[in-house]
Amino acid sequence: MHIPDGYIGPITYASLWALMAGIWAYAGRKVRQSLKASEVPLLALSGAFSFVIMMFNIPIPAGTTGHATGATLIAILIGPWLSVISVSIALIIQAFIFGDGGITAIGANCFNIAFIGPIGGYVIYRLIVRGKDISLRRRLVGGGIASYIGINLSALLTAIELGIQPLLHVAGNGRPLYSPFPLKVTVPVIMLEHLLVFGFIEAVVTVLVISYLEKSHPELIRGKR
Repeated sequence: MHIPDGYIGPITYASLWALMAGIWAYAGRKVRQSLKASEVPLLALSGAFSFVIMMFNIPIPAGTTGHATGATLIAILIGPWLSVISVSIALIIQAFIFGDGGITAIGANCFNIAFIGPIGGYVIYRLIVRGKDISLRRRLVGGGIASYIGINLSALLTAIELGIQPLLHVAGNGRPLYSPFPLKVTVPVIMLEHLLVFGFIEAVVTVLVISYLEKSHPELIRGKR
């Protein structure tokens, strides 16, 4: 769901750059307060995992792509604010080195994928698994549901940001200056792909990784503390 350059106008990308600057600053403070030296390798591995899984993207209509993100899984493993930093770094590297997502759209892509997805997914996960003596089955169900909803929240924001461009930026002759697809196109096209395909891929990946770590290295899952 990376938005490329030229698909969103300055009103949208500048406001989301500004919003993400504040989010990164807050996340940075939370990371400095909570990150332990022993968790640094896990933070790096999480970023690498997000980077790799998002490279397997599939172009879809309405000017974006579809893929798993691993964002909610990372939030469950290392905590929500660490995940914001980790996934943001992966998105920035993808944009600058591989051209996967636009430079001007970094703020939008990070807001959608590195903030809305993992924070929303993590909140849902904690609502499902709160309490004591949580069973593995409940953690797996919670992780699957949370990751499915998290990636679809990211997709919905992407669809809205693209779909409002014809309303915000139009030439004198009525021609759209950026994404030409209205909301009635972007929302159903992008959401159907994620509701029917990518959401389930995200959920399966999350369940498999949590299941493995719960059995082999349960101490690595910060979200269970």
